[in-house]
Parts: sequence; structure tokens; C-alpha cells
Amino acid sequence: MYQTFPVSVKEAAIDGTRNGTKELVSILLVDDEPKFRQGIRTLLNFYSASGSVNLDIVGEAASVEQALKLTVEQHPALILLDLGLASEDGIAALLRLSELPYKGRVLILSAHHDDEWVFRAMQAGAWGYVFKDHVATQLCEAIRMVMDGKVYLPPEVATGFFRLFHFYSGQSLLSSTSVHLTEREHEVLNWLVQGASNEQIAKHLFITVATVKAHLTAIFEKLGVTSRTQAIVKALKLGLACT
Repeated sequence: MYQTFPVSVKEAAIDGTRNGTKELVSILLVDDEPKFRQGIRTLLNFYSASGSVNLDIVGEAASVEQALKLTVEQHPALILLDLGLASEDGIAALLRLSELPYKGRVLILSAHHDDEWVFRAMQAGAWGYVFKDHVATQLCEAIRMVMDGKVYLPPEVATGFFRLFHFYSGQSLLSSTSVHLTEREHEVLNWLVQGASNEQIAKHLFITVATVKAHLTAIFEKLGVTSRTQAIVKALKLGLACT
């Protein structure tokens, strides 16, 4: 049985059903692999033809920039988003979507099976997570549940998600006074945790890429780490940043 978690009514955008009838759900498909998009398009058309759900694909995008443009133009009720886009990290894409006046929902279709990816995606605003190799058996149910205002996590995802949720919740209660970061370093670290590149961090904070690199060097030294991934994990464990 799939895990579902109620979401407050005011957060809901457009339900897939209302008064017992299936309403049309507009969908934007975001993936940089044409063959995968074609397969998903075929699957979605099959769902509509079979009467399982009433779907309308209003656009397809191969990059984050295209996705943002189509989101503004088409206002899709649901975005099916790949986390592994070549142009930009999918977590950063979620965060950029959150900056738009967009009231729809995002369902992740990803090849990433790592618990950290699932946790970060959900924390960044996704309504559900489906592994690409399970998409044929899970996508229809995921769409129905997300459009019904529920978060979709299949069993193999839910276990890891809640393990990390409880772990980070406990770690955030620990004192982080042993690590002293400046206000600017905290800002850089938060963007790093959210998946932003050096160039994106520089743009958001109105500083140069060289300055971002300098801050990251200082952050790495204070955290006692040597990579971006290690810094993200350490920051979340100590409650120094949020996703």
C-alpha cells in the first residue's frame, strides 16, 4: 500500500477529481531525453484513453529554462520533472519554480534511488517521487494521489525518507555553536544545500563567482569537509542549513 500524507486545503492547486467527476489535468513534461519523453507521452495518452485519469499534455521541455517559460505560459496543473537534467540540477529547478507565481504541483520522475535525493526533492517542494524504472506501474497512481492533494511515496521510497526525516530532525536539535559561520557564509551554504551551482549562488547573492568560491573554501574548512556533497550532509546533520 502506498504512503499518503494529507496536505492542507489552502496549499492545494487543482484537484484531479471534484464532485466525483474526473477533471482535465494539464501536464508539463520536463526531461532532456527525447525517447523517455516519448514513452511518458504514450503512457499518459493510454491513461486518458482508458479513462483512468483525464490528462492533457500542454508542453514538453528539455531544460529548466524551457520549463520555466512554459510554466509561465501554460500554467500546468502538474509538472513531471526529471532530477537529472543536463542543464541544471533538478533540486535547483524545483527551487526556481518555487520563485514563480505557480500554484500547481511537481511530481519527480528520477533515476536516482539514493535516499538523500528523495529527501532533498521532497523538502524542496515536490509532491511525489517515482523511480523511472517503476514508472509504468506507479505513475498513474502517483498522478491521481498528487492531484487529490496527497503526497506520493511508494513503499521503497517512504522507508528511506522517514529514516532521514527522523535523523535530521534529531540532528537539528544538536548545538551547532562549535561551527561559526558568517551571515554571508550561511547564505552561500543554504544555496549550496538547495543544489545551486557557483554561478547560480553568485547570481542570487549579487556577488562574483570568485567570491562564492572563496566563501566555499572557508565553509569547507570550518566544517572539516573536502567536497560539496560532504558539506551538504554535514550542514544538514548540524542543522546549519535547510533544504
